[in-house]
Amino acid sequence: MTGERARPGRLGDVAGVVLAAGSSSRLGENKLLVELEGEPLVRRAASTALAAGLAPVIVVLGHEADRVRAALEGLPVTPVENPRHVEGMPSSFRAGIRAVPDRCDALVILLPDMPFVTPAMVAETVDRYRAESRPLVITVYGDTPAPPTLYARSLFPAMLAAREGGREVVREHRAAAAAIRRPAGLLLDVDHPADLERLRREQPGT
Repeated sequence: MTGERARPGRLGDVAGVVLAAGSSSRLGENKLLVELEGEPLVRRAASTALAAGLAPVIVVLGHEADRVRAALEGLPVTPVENPRHVEGMPSSFRAGIRAVPDRCDALVILLPDMPFVTPAMVAETVDRYRAESRPLVITVYGDTPAPPTLYARSLFPAMLAAREGGREVVREHRAAAAAIRRPAGLLLDVDHPADLERLRREQPGT
């Protein structure tokens, strides 16, 4: 990691890390490039992070990296290619963490296949971190934790060591977390064709 460290006594920036390296094998097509309201899901996630004020916004690429990079054209994001993306999401999770500059005190993980996440939801996650100085801020949909999830820098070593990625860190540090409760209906993870059909029927955020 490079860059200027945050000055003592002040909170540094909060980075956004969009995990966009998967092969979408269960869907049968590259879900990162599926369009919602005329916009590919990967671009929508990156735009959400930017609109929420995350800086920098790092997008971890892997499967069909050139096509995904093209979908991000014109956005002020930092693409980072994960050559080990076939090993699964935890490897991309680690690649994203390593790319976070030292000036950042925390990062927020976002997934392109969760298009119901809004900039306001991400901004509220950051606000809770700044207000409470918790090392972890989780979003809980009904009973299920899912992104956006904020991890403070103090958790980065545990994140890099986690074999299961973010869910392992959330499980082990949940007692120290601030939790934002959301309706279960806002949780949509586009993994299967039925999920894609639901996405196309419903308006995000409703």
